[in-house]
Amino acid sequence: MAFDTAISGIKASTADLNIIGNNVANSSTTGFKSSRGEFSDIYATSSLGVGSESVGKGVRLTDVAQQFEQGNISLTGSALDLAINGNGFFVLSDAGAPAYTRAGNFSLDQNGFVVDNQGRRLMAFEADPTGLITGAVSELQISTTLINPAPTALVDMTLNLDARDTVPTTAWGGPYNAFASPPTVPSPDMYNNTTSMTIYDGLGNPHLLSTYYVKTATPNQWQVHTLIDGVTVGGPDTLAFNSNGQFPTASLPVQVNIAGWTPLDASGSANGAAAQAFTVDLSPSTQYGADFGVLSLAQDGYPAGQLGGIDVADNGTVEAFFNNGQSLALGQVVMANFANTQGLQPIGDTSWVETFNSGAPLVGAPGSSGLGVIQSGALEDSNVELTEQLVKMIVAQRNFQANAQVIQTEDAITQTVINLR
Repeated sequence: MAFDTAISGIKASTADLNIIGNNVANSSTTGFKSSRGEFSDIYATSSLGVGSESVGKGVRLTDVAQQFEQGNISLTGSALDLAINGNGFFVLSDAGAPAYTRAGNFSLDQNGFVVDNQGRRLMAFEADPTGLITGAVSELQISTTLINPAPTALVDMTLNLDARDTVPTTAWGGPYNAFASPPTVPSPDMYNNTTSMTIYDGLGNPHLLSTYYVKTATPNQWQVHTLIDGVTVGGPDTLAFNSNGQFPTASLPVQVNIAGWTPLDASGSANGAAAQAFTVDLSPSTQYGADFGVLSLAQDGYPAGQLGGIDVADNGTVEAFFNNGQSLALGQVVMANFANTQGLQPIGDTSWVETFNSGAPLVGAPGSSGLGVIQSGALEDSNVELTEQLVKMIVAQRNFQANAQVIQTEDAITQTVINLR
């Protein structure tokens, strides 16, 4: 009877319409991957196989195959919106159970963990306190605590001392102390030039480092006097240049070493920071017949800092930026791929879990081992092509109508047979 055959066709057409409907419903779902119905015919068999004159018994749904083609990438501007350009999946921890997704619309929860809309945590390679990425994998957490301050250990200065300057009219005095009563400060007629910059103690407090340059009666020779917050802490140190205006190679590096400096507060008392030693490197400095100039000033200390923002590089490295000008890697987003992605089991919420057919996950860093790269501030759109789905919908509808017509025709024939006299 053709009834059973036509019913199988109606069931297949209904399943096809359901698949198409699901695709259309998720045409705007971030990271969604469309599916297609795959069907096969049915034949009645015996122990001897299928006869050469056997008529098929209809159709059945054999698979709902997901299509993992790349979706378009749309910019969002949010640093924690992540899109994968290429192969692979984000790895999520659902209360310890792994899940995989292409939907990268992440945010922070109340504990600073990077989570998706269902609260599942994004997995990443850990970073040590210095920002070095390790091989350990854990849930990515963005710390909002202050970054520790760093005391100044090295100051780099590049200056040009004017070779045309003369010896100051007044000899250098001191030591000086801006907190004395009355305060004592160097007089402008005691030095040729001075420059200042901010340095930091172990508590992250800023202090003003001032260096004074005094030309001596010896040709090509200068003395350096060092004050911090107006208090003499070093000097005189001698700078001896060659006749070409540069330091002799044998004397390099040319440094001023400050040892045992006790940081003071605004009243001139010890502020509680540990005694500190640091070096002022003047090696690139010159003495040419040109105006005094400060070509560069740099130091390696910084105050405590609060988190100001984050950025995710295309290799998945999550870098935090602090309001003290420092940055630190917090981790590197983990990605996974599978030998057979169509073997993954969809579990809803635009995510999948591994199965025997998919194979074990191959975990790595974005951009390595065939994995795609990450684009921050963007999301991957659904890969559903609406025009294609609408055409398939028309075809599925026609198939349904045709199978229904077979039932109607078979019914008419059966009625004719019954009415035979």
